[in-house]
Amino acid sequence: MTVLPVVCIPDHPNARRSGPRRVPRRPRHPARPSPPSVRPGECHAMNSPSLWAPLDRSFRAVRDYPRRSPLTLAYVCLLLVSHAWVGHGLSADRAADVLGHLSTNLDNLHDHPLSALLGSMLFFDGTLTDVTSVEFVGTLITLGLGVCCFLAWAERRWGKRRAVAVFLGGHVVATLLTAVVITVALRHGWYPAAVRHALDYGVSYGAQTVLALGTLALPRRGRLPWAVFVLAWPLGGVEWNGPLPDFITIGHLVAAVLGFGLLGVPAFRRQRVRATGPSSAASDSEPHREPAAEPTSPAAGTKTPSSVSEY
Repeated sequence: MTVLPVVCIPDHPNARRSGPRRVPRRPRHPARPSPPSVRPGECHAMNSPSLWAPLDRSFRAVRDYPRRSPLTLAYVCLLLVSHAWVGHGLSADRAADVLGHLSTNLDNLHDHPLSALLGSMLFFDGTLTDVTSVEFVGTLITLGLGVCCFLAWAERRWGKRRAVAVFLGGHVVATLLTAVVITVALRHGWYPAAVRHALDYGVSYGAQTVLALGTLALPRRGRLPWAVFVLAWPLGGVEWNGPLPDFITIGHLVAAVLGFGLLGVPAFRRQRVRATGPSSAASDSEPHREPAAEPTSPAAGTKTPSSVSEY
């Protein structure tokens, strides 16, 4: 019996294999559809961030007001307390005596100028209750816009010292220039003699200066209408005495001109430089060191790829 050898021939790599064919498994969960793309400027629902952005900015401004404008907040509180004290804490005669002593008329400026100039800034002439009167509109413009808004903006932009200098300077300079106009008008008989001891106090001159300087806070297309408003609102209800309006209107116009004049000062056209942090201060105190020499290839003296900086 002859035994034949068995030779095992390997399968060709391209040969088909017998047996069941494996089918790739499908994913258990179908792929989720991608959300529709939103083009810039489209608004799909009421919960769009652009609708709530103004409210969010207003909320943050009110929340950060005590931290960013502490001096203005303290001044506003002082004005409210003094207004309540004169209006409700004192009798009518006693309140008239206090305000008459602090009035910036010619007699007081000649007798006690410093206390009159500084004391008149501690009260505001207006009302907070009679909302239908013209005095309430003036209170909104001077106390609301001038002090609460634009004085706080000046404090945030330039710091406490420069904001106080603008407000106090506008109040003092406008008062003194108005006193000069009153003196000239009395000599020519344009004003009655009772103007020498008239009642004149409040924060409106300083507020008017800040309102005029606050033109920088507005966009360019809104600056001209705002300047017209600042110059026009004191003319409402003006009383003319010969060739001149009443001295209160003159004081507001002078204060506005002072504020507009500060727009040309370079120091008021740039913001305050914020103080550097501790890390930057420590880095500034370290001595300057020259950078280490970069390695070069020994062949041609060129920089190696690892030393080439990317721009």
